[in-house]
Amino acid sequence: MEKQKFTIETLVKSSPNIIFNCLISPSGLSEWFADDVNIKGDVYTFFWDGDEDSATLLKSKKGNEVRFQWEDDEDTSYYFEMAIQIDDLTKEVALVVTDFAEEDEIDEAKLLWDSNIQKLKSAIGG
Repeated sequence: MEKQKFTIETLVKSSPNIIFNCLISPSGLSEWFADDVNIKGDVYTFFWDGDEDSATLLKSKKGNEVRFQWEDDEDTSYYFEMAIQIDDLTKEVALVVTDFAEEDEIDEAKLLWDSNIQKLKSAIGG
């Protein structure tokens, strides 16, 4: 079944540098995204309750965005991306997540991202 692209945007009251550290570093990611994270080269291994999944870091713009591709999605155009956007007028900081899921799993995937983003906000006080 083909996956559909979806996006979630959430305001985060924190500095872009702090947020970016939580998106790229193993210690930052293990505070909100997974129980533990290891990196070897461009491959991040995420651990949850005895399960593990690996993703390749496809793109990283310092202080701005990271894009990963799950090992299971190799040879596809699917990825997940976390980007930091700053409103020019208000200076509000938003985290924009782009991901892909099968059509009947999009609502569940959004709920999972929302839950993880709440953990991120708690971890950074944002």
